Amino acid sequence: MIAVLGGLGAAVAWAVSTVCSSRSSRLTAPPVVVAWVMVVGLVISAPLALLQGVPSTLGHEPGMWLFIAGAGNVGGLVLAYAALRAGQVALVAPLVSTEGAIAALIAIAAGESLAPGVGVTLAAIATGICLASLPPEDRTAEAHANHLKAALLALGAACTFGVSLYATGRAGASLPAAWVVLAARLIGTVVLALPLALAGRLPLTRAVAPLVVTSGVCEVLGFYSYVAGSRHGIAIAAVLSSQFGALAGVAGYYLFGERLTRVQVAGIATVLCGVAVLSGLQA
Repeated sequence: MIAVLGGLGAAVAWAVSTVCSSRSSRLTAPPVVVAWVMVVGLVISAPLALLQGVPSTLGHEPGMWLFIAGAGNVGGLVLAYAALRAGQVALVAPLVSTEGAIAALIAIAAGESLAPGVGVTLAAIATGICLASLPPEDRTAEAHANHLKAALLALGAACTFGVSLYATGRAGASLPAAWVVLAARLIGTVVLALPLALAGRLPLTRAVAPLVVTSGVCEVLGFYSYVAGSRHGIAIAAVLSSQFGALAGVAGYYLFGERLTRVQVAGIATVLCGVAVLSGLQA
């Protein structure tokens, strides 16, 4: 039950973050948005991590998983925000949400049991991705290019996030949650925010500020929830957390009036149903 609740809590938090980031990424460059999201997250997570003290196992295998989790999260966010800048939330979010299936595959390959029907479900998810990625026929060449660009960036983000989710679960098994959450924020601040700030390329306008603050807070809350759930089942927590794609897609439809073709809707519905079925099989 904790794995389920942790995964669902992460889904809600990450859906809110995705919706906010879809707007901020159109107002400023995606790397700048990620940098500010990391800075906000660092301000929140660093004191909590320091209060728990430096873990004795940080320099061993858990530390390696922690680095992979943090670097993967930062890289995935850059790709996801670039996808949101180029395409619709209703398209990008469900494709990115396949991160849970990727993390589940990694977990299965690493030794977690393979439930009957998983292979068929993954094939259905792959088919849905192909359908969702098809551009509308009545669009201009530029619109086709943007659609394909958004789909490819979203799938790249899903793969990167999938590795990060699995590594987060492994690190969270033996390290305090605060340090697992801190990893990406620290890496993102040092590797991304600091160089941009030194180069004078880290602007923060009034329009962008509330969006990146909300995204930063929700990213941290989502990670705390996911880490708590993954300690009781990486595959279950990873797949359920990926339901943020469905929530963000619905938000894009109602808040921004986004529209997709029937084929794309069928593809996205297949992806979301496949992720839900995979969650049930692994549970």
